[in-house]
Amino acid sequence: MGEHAEEKETADQPTRRKVDWRAGGGRAAGVLASVVRWAGLIFAAILVLHVVFVIGEANPDNGIVSFVRGWADGLLLGFKDLFMPEDAKLRVLINYGIAAIFWMVVTGILAKIIRRVGGSA
Repeated sequence: MGEHAEEKETADQPTRRKVDWRAGGGRAAGVLASVVRWAGLIFAAILVLHVVFVIGEANPDNGIVSFVRGWADGLLLGFKDLFMPEDAKLRVLINYGIAAIFWMVVTGILAKIIRRVGGSA
C-alpha cells in the first residue's frame, strides 16, 4: 500500500519540460536583429524620399513633404553640411545620400553583431 501512495504522488505532479534557453535566446536575437535592420531601412527610405522631394521640387508647405523633411533632418546626424557644393540640390543629394548609406551600413553591422552574440548566426 505504501508503494501505491508514492506512485500516486508522482503521477499527480506535472512533468517538467526542459527549457532550451539557447534556442530561445537565438530566436530573440534574430527578432531583435530584424527590427534593427528594418529600422535602418526605414530611416534610409525617409532620407531618400526627402532627396526625391527636393530634386523634384515638391511643395515644401505640403504636409507630407514637411513631415518627411522633419524626420530626415533628425536622421541626418552630422552629415548636414559635410559637403557644400554650390548647387543646393546636389548638396542635398550628396549629404542625405551619405546619411542613408550610413544608416544601412551601421544597422546591417549591428544586426550581424546581435545575431552572433545571440547565437542565431
